[in-house]
Amino acid sequence: MSYISDVLDEVKTRDPDQPEYIQAVEEVLTCLEPVIASHPEYQKAGLLERIVEPERQIIFRVPWADDQGQVQVNRGFRVQFNSAIGPYKGGIRFHPSVNLGIIKFLGFEQIFKNSLTGLPMGGGKGGSDFDPRGKSDHEVMRFCQSFMTELFRHIGPDTDIPAGDVGVGAREIGYMFGQYKRIADAFQGVLTGKGVAWGGSLARPEATGFGTAYFIEEMLASRGEKLQGKTIGISGYGNVGTFFIQKANQLGARVVTIADENGYVHDPEGISGEKLDFLMDLWCVYRRPAKDFADEFGLEWVEGRSPWEVPVDIAVPTATQNELCLEDAKLLLANGCKCIAEAANMPCTADAIDFFIEKDILFGPAKAVNAGGVAVSGLEMSQNSMRYSWTFDEVDAKLRKIMADIFAKTNQAANEYNCKGNLFMGANIAGFKKVADAMMAQGVI
Repeated sequence: MSYISDVLDEVKTRDPDQPEYIQAVEEVLTCLEPVIASHPEYQKAGLLERIVEPERQIIFRVPWADDQGQVQVNRGFRVQFNSAIGPYKGGIRFHPSVNLGIIKFLGFEQIFKNSLTGLPMGGGKGGSDFDPRGKSDHEVMRFCQSFMTELFRHIGPDTDIPAGDVGVGAREIGYMFGQYKRIADAFQGVLTGKGVAWGGSLARPEATGFGTAYFIEEMLASRGEKLQGKTIGISGYGNVGTFFIQKANQLGARVVTIADENGYVHDPEGISGEKLDFLMDLWCVYRRPAKDFADEFGLEWVEGRSPWEVPVDIAVPTATQNELCLEDAKLLLANGCKCIAEAANMPCTADAIDFFIEKDILFGPAKAVNAGGVAVSGLEMSQNSMRYSWTFDEVDAKLRKIMADIFAKTNQAANEYNCKGNLFMGANIAGFKKVADAMMAQGVI
């Protein structure tokens, strides 16, 4: 067996109950055969065995009282995966599906996503199985304060800098930052995604959605096409989805679907104007279901079905892992879709990705496409260190350049390792090489 196969088998044997983590590791390692063949020193140094094992895994209980005075207990996680190129950096997710395997998959992806940005950030991730939906502001506040009461001892501006993720927006970041400041007695850039008035960065809420649009522009340009005039289908409708719609509209495209786990909304005219204004707060502020959007504007609601059955030029999954399967992929292609960009983390199943690549469909992998969020988090860290703030336009210009650079690195790596046009291979190789070389330079640690 090959070195890569041996490492994969060890991961599967060690963590058989973590399918998402195994999937993430398999996605990266199966792209590295040509790299390992060119660098036998990686095997000699046991580099793959080290890179698939987190440097630290923290699990803790989170007790809190609901509005009826009843004590509830959730489980909290922080996985500090790799610090070879910088302090741990990665979001916090609050969702009932969260478990150690989910956090490890997200943290592993974060290593290579952060590497691609060109900024000095390692990979980590955290979260809880707490569900903020249906909770009052006071319940969310009490939970966040309890969560940070334990987490604060493991993070710091030069150690580990969390951000938001699914279920963690401006409200949750504010409550956690307030508790950290209270306990640590220090005003530090220990979280990103903060409010602009207290250390946040302009353009941070928009960054993942805007960055996705910028990356799609680069993908299309590589084949002589433009985003203008394209019809787009997306799945989620949270922070990433809404700001992606905003930027896509500005660039002349039309987004015609949103969705949640219960079904999807189809708006053939495109989501803009008052409809987009309404959508902006639907999930990010009120945590309301997607059907409420359809009901508000008299739009078609399709219960229990996937938005990928709607004919579009470009598909952008923006919700969660493994939301787009092989059957969806075949349907998209049959309906004329020419480009897929993963704005969520690992939203396409492995067989769907293989299908897109086999059919030579433009496919942008998550660790490249949705890196805009963590890129601007890195810029927020820089502004905190300088005690300075850039304007919105300055941050947006830096974001656009970072996304163009990510595409260039990804495309170059694909060409260098004889897989021209395969951005999936290119992103994994380019992200890995920087981290691998840093690990080699730092010795066996």
